[in-house]
Amino acid sequence: MRTDPDCDVLVVGGGVIGLTTAVVLAERGRRVRLWTRDPAERTTSAVAGALWWPYRIEPVEAARAWALRSLAVYEELAGRPGSTGVRMVGGVLGGVRPEEVGAWAGGRLADVRRATAEEYPQGDGVWLRLPLIDMSAHLPWLRERLIAAGGVIEEREVKRLEEAEAPVVVNCAGLGARELVPDASVRPVRGQLVVVENPGIREWMVGDTAGSESTYFFPQPGRLILGGTAEEDAWSLEPDAAVAEGIVRRCAALRPEIGRARVLEHRVGLRPVRDAVRLEQGQFADGRRLVHNYGHGGAGITVAWGCAEQAADLATA
Repeated sequence: MRTDPDCDVLVVGGGVIGLTTAVVLAERGRRVRLWTRDPAERTTSAVAGALWWPYRIEPVEAARAWALRSLAVYEELAGRPGSTGVRMVGGVLGGVRPEEVGAWAGGRLADVRRATAEEYPQGDGVWLRLPLIDMSAHLPWLRERLIAAGGVIEEREVKRLEEAEAPVVVNCAGLGARELVPDASVRPVRGQLVVVENPGIREWMVGDTAGSESTYFFPQPGRLILGGTAEEDAWSLEPDAAVAEGIVRRCAALRPEIGRARVLEHRVGLRPVRDAVRLEQGQFADGRRLVHNYGHGGAGITVAWGCAEQAADLATA
């Protein structure tokens, strides 16, 4: 197959995983082209809350390493929140004890303490400070960082990975990998959110996330994001009014002022869930290198930089 003489690596997928991977490759001196069906603002990543914390991702030990590497990057980016969209914000994880946080984060998080009954009246909880990312700012920032490093972005729909005319292809297609690879083990977990005017809430909160209905809210500039749902194998991108009412009701049970906030927007995204993240090297029939980096579920933002660096290592070894 003919390869593009102006491209060393072609990345397929323009969400947070694809953009971050392309940035790492370009900043390592590779000539990078990124193909994306949609602009970053219309990807699943744009719907995210987005809090740094593991959610629906396996394998746990690898995810922990990827997440801690990403944490270090976000802590640095939080020094420039206006441009990067990353802030370190305090909040409460419900149903979690301090020792559980320590087991996951390995002592990397400061200011971890048991939440008071006033902060979280529904039982055990932990107050801590975590990266909270405004995706409406972070995704364009990643895009501009990629372009500044010499990367090229093209909007095009890919039907087959073999279409990519590059010596190395990195597949960051998320849910699209289900058809592109093809990999039937990648499936959607539908998440619905409600965006409201922020009634003065400065800290995030995550309550129950065990079932298909969860409760959380994240303060972002100019708004408050309320969640959410985790509907397995559901493909609809249309917001459900009854589901939205339930989200507002659950969040208002934690903070009553949320129930009086004006609704600004409804969002739906499909998390690309897999039994385990696929981050490995393969090859095409013609011998060209293929690297897979997909299946991050609801934790794409949490592991993005760690996965991007490992994928770049595989792509350039």
